[in-house]
Amino acid sequence: MLDIVLKNGRIVDGTGNPWYMGDVGIMDGKIAVVGHVDQEAKLTIDVKRDVISPGFIDGHCHSDLKILVEPTSDFKLQQGVTTEVVGNCGLAPAPYLAPYADALQQYVQPVLGSTPWAWSWQSVEAYIGLLARSAISENVATYVAHGALRIAVMGFEKRPATTQELQRMKMMLEEGMKAGAIGLSIGLLYAPGSYVGREELAELCSVLPKYGGLLSTHMRGEGSSLIPSIQEVIWIAERSGVPLHVSHLKSAGAINWGKALQAMELIENARAGGLDVTCDVYPYTAGSTSMTTILPPWSLEGGIEATLNRLRSPKERAAIKAELREEQADWDNLICSTGWQSVYVSAVSTEANRRLEGRQMQDIADERGSDPEDAMMDLLLEENGMIAIVYFHMADNDVREIIRYDRSLVASDSLGCVTGKPHPRSYGTFPRLIAKYVREEKLLTLEQAVRKITSFPVQRFKLGSRGLLVPGYQADVTVFNPDTFRDTATYQEPIQTPEGLSHVFVGGVHTMEKSRHTGAKAGAFLHACACGTYHG
Repeated sequence: MLDIVLKNGRIVDGTGNPWYMGDVGIMDGKIAVVGHVDQEAKLTIDVKRDVISPGFIDGHCHSDLKILVEPTSDFKLQQGVTTEVVGNCGLAPAPYLAPYADALQQYVQPVLGSTPWAWSWQSVEAYIGLLARSAISENVATYVAHGALRIAVMGFEKRPATTQELQRMKMMLEEGMKAGAIGLSIGLLYAPGSYVGREELAELCSVLPKYGGLLSTHMRGEGSSLIPSIQEVIWIAERSGVPLHVSHLKSAGAINWGKALQAMELIENARAGGLDVTCDVYPYTAGSTSMTTILPPWSLEGGIEATLNRLRSPKERAAIKAELREEQADWDNLICSTGWQSVYVSAVSTEANRRLEGRQMQDIADERGSDPEDAMMDLLLEENGMIAIVYFHMADNDVREIIRYDRSLVASDSLGCVTGKPHPRSYGTFPRLIAKYVREEKLLTLEQAVRKITSFPVQRFKLGSRGLLVPGYQADVTVFNPDTFRDTATYQEPIQTPEGLSHVFVGGVHTMEKSRHTGAKAGAFLHACACGTYHG
């Protein structure tokens, strides 16, 4: 007898092949039968022509802490997500070591959020061990994060690593890979990653080939320096002999709109030359990150406390304001090209400024009777640097072109800090892909879209036997109505549950029925074995 049978569904199996009518049988946490199922089952569900697909994979997000604090992961499961990949953009909570432990917590808080309890781990291995022991409702995999490695070894010092420091980072990376990480993520937009040259990064990446590891990158620039930034990471990957994944590919800033095609051409040229390169994209024209990323890179040297001290200095404050008002040759000044009206405060840490969440920086500046640069710096001081923002800086056509691109998978890039007025992608990425880009715009077929959020990311991140509806594969399954599945989250009201989801199964366990969580916690940490094989 089977455990579960899903009857009368439109099977979209994850391969990209056309859907067909059929049933799916589940036994012992795995797909047992696909097609016509006439066996008895403990539970039979007539899905009434809804789509039965593999569970969705969020291949780029920042739930490193949130999955521990809120292990039911309702806001992802309600979108059909059964697996998340964390440790992205060089940002992670481990390694967490003295004397820079406090600096790491301050560094990651606007993106990863925080915990109501003290962190118990020190190494990446210990953090992974905690994830593996935790009762969670979805699966999770992680990178080792370069920014966290560098902070653990040398804080926010703006200089090349010494031979000894680089060796220590390589040792920590190797420990993380042995513990089950899928690769290394780098965040070259953020300090301290922005301080590191390509030769040092290539040397660090030399650890990865032994473990079949992937290099994932938030590039140094996504605006005026988009093209040289892609060229840089391609050089690093070629030099170190590793596959490359470009995070949230975009062309940011009005003066750069249209460069997405050039970026994809560079990826195609690299692939033609034998380099394995892919990318991901989120289906929105706004991004979200920490407000400190607006500042010139030099002002971030030394960490948050040093940055705040610079904002208190009239001389350095004036220098920051002057740079923000002009295009820069050595860093992407997106404020100059998109304007302060494109930025709004999504989350603050104090009650005093809670009313500012969801408001544009230009409006806040006008209310305070100050320049927006001063208002931004004042607000950073008031909030001890802990501010998340949403900023509109992409063109619709560029986003469409990247979504349609065959080498792109779709991921949310959702932050772990989802208080206040978070980016709606936290609650709507996957139903938005189906509703807007499949059903409304017909940019993709349903089968193409499902492939981009199931088998493609599973293959890319080596997440084991999942992502396809194939006998013997893990029974991570999402069922949704293809005519009504849609996002309801907006920029004004982002914390909204999607519509049209029917069921979610994680490891063959019924975890979500419509928008109701069953209480099941059948998720697992997905280890990457040192031998290069992967299992859940």
